[in-house]
Amino acid sequence: MHRTQLIRSSTFLWALAVAAAFALFVVALFAFIYWKLDAYLVARSDRMITTQVHFIADLPPARRISAIADHLEQDSRGVQYAGLFDAAGNHLAGNIGRVPPELGLGGAVQGVRLDLFETPAAYSPVVRAAGRRLAGGDILVMGRNVDETHEISSVVGEALALGLLPAFSLCLLAGAWLSIRAHRRVEEVNQRVQRIVAGELRERLPEGSTDDSFARLARIVNGMLSEMETMINALAGVGNDIAHDLRTPLTRVRLALERGRTHAATLEQLQEIIDKAIAGIDQALAIVTALLRLTEIENNRRMAGFGEVALDEILREVCDVYEPIAEDKRIRLGVVIDRNVQVWGDRDLLFEAVANLVDNAVKFTPPGGRVELALAAEDDTALVRVSDTGPGISEQEREAVLRRFYRSDKMRHTPGVGLGLSLVAAIVKLHGFRLIIGPAPGGRIEILAWTARARKAAACRPRTLQHANTDLTRTMPDAADTRQPAWTMGATHAD
Repeated sequence: MHRTQLIRSSTFLWALAVAAAFALFVVALFAFIYWKLDAYLVARSDRMITTQVHFIADLPPARRISAIADHLEQDSRGVQYAGLFDAAGNHLAGNIGRVPPELGLGGAVQGVRLDLFETPAAYSPVVRAAGRRLAGGDILVMGRNVDETHEISSVVGEALALGLLPAFSLCLLAGAWLSIRAHRRVEEVNQRVQRIVAGELRERLPEGSTDDSFARLARIVNGMLSEMETMINALAGVGNDIAHDLRTPLTRVRLALERGRTHAATLEQLQEIIDKAIAGIDQALAIVTALLRLTEIENNRRMAGFGEVALDEILREVCDVYEPIAEDKRIRLGVVIDRNVQVWGDRDLLFEAVANLVDNAVKFTPPGGRVELALAAEDDTALVRVSDTGPGISEQEREAVLRRFYRSDKMRHTPGVGLGLSLVAAIVKLHGFRLIIGPAPGGRIEILAWTARARKAAACRPRTLQHANTDLTRTMPDAADTRQPAWTMGATHAD
C-alpha cells in the first residue's frame, strides 16, 4: 500500500519526469557531440589527404615512389593508403592495388572502396580518398581510413551508460526520498488535524526547524487555530455571561409583575410596578442591542461608511453631551485639543467609542473629581486620551476589562452590563488603531490612530487599497495594548 502511494505521489512523479527529461537531454547532448566530432574528424582527414596529394605531386618523378614508401612506413596505425599508377593503370608503388573506378582524378576527396595490394579481395575498406593525374600521365591516389569515428561512438556510448544510468538512478532515489519525506509530513498533519476535528483545540501543526513553504504555511495555520481557539473559548464563556446577565433583569420583571398582580390595589401602584418591569425589559434589550452591535462591528459590516473624520469635532461633541451629566455628579469635564486632526474611519463608530470611554470615566469618578479629553498629533499619528481621577484599572484587570460582560467586583454596584470597553476595543480593531490602557491610580485610556494624511501616503504607492491599509496597521500588532504609550502629550495632562 505504501509502495503504491509512493509511486503515485506527485513528488515522485515529478522526480521521475525530471529524471526522464534529464536523460533525454544527456542523450541529445551526446548525440550532438558525436555528430560534431565525426564531422570534424572527417574534415580534418580530408585536409590531410589534400595536403599529402599536393606534397607528393610536387615532388620529382624519381622521388615519388620513395616518398610513398616512407609515408606508409610511418603509419603505425595502418590507416593510411597510397598508390601510384602509370597512365594505363598499372601498379607502380603503394598499398592500393588498382585505381577505384568511381574515383575522380581532379583532386577532390570522396568516400570510395579500395582494393588493396597483396591483400585478399574480400577485404576492401571504405575510406576517404583523392585521386590526381600527374604530369607525364601517372595517377596518384591517397586515402585515409576514418573508421576511428566508430571507436569514438563506442567511447561516447560507454560514457553515456556510465554517466547517465547513475544520474538517472540518483534522480529516482532523490524523488523517492522527497516523496517519503513529504508523505510523512502530510501524514503527521493529517493526524493532528483529525485530533483538532475531534475537539483537541490546543493541538497545532508541526512547524519544523526549516523555513520552507510547508513551515510557513504551518505557522499561518497555527496562528489561525490559536485565534479560533480564543474565539471558541470566548463564545463558550459569552453564552454563560449572556444567560446570567439576562436572567437578573428578567427575574426582576417577573417578580414585579407577579407582586403587582397580587398586591396592587390602586392604579398608581400598578403603574409603578409596570414602570419597574419596563425598566428591567429595557435593561435586557440594552444587553441584546449591545451584543448585536458588537457582532456587526466585529464582522466588518461598517467599513462602507469610512471617510475622513475630524477627531477634534468628535471630542467637542462628546464633551457637550456629557457635560450636564458630569455637572450633576459635581465632576469637572474638560477637553484639550492640540490641533485639528483628520483620520480615516466611520464617524458614528468613533463617536461611540469616545463616548463610551467618557461615560465610563464619568460613571466611575467620585464626586468632586475631574475627567479630561485630550487630542494631540505628532507626524502621522494622533492620540486621543480620556483620563480621570477615579480608581482606574489595575494591571491585573487590563486584559479582562476588554472581555464581554466583565465587571470588577468593586464596580458591581454601578449600573451597566460590562460591554462598553468591548465595544471600544471592537471599534478600534475595525479601524486598525491601537487601544492603550494606562496604569492606576487614576483612569487613563488612549486611542493611537493613523491620520488621514498617513493613509493617503500609503495608498499612493503602486498597490491596492487593501495593501495600503495593511501598511498602516503593520506596526500595530494588536487593537488593544496594555503597555505604556510610545509617546506622550506634553500639554494634555490635567492640572
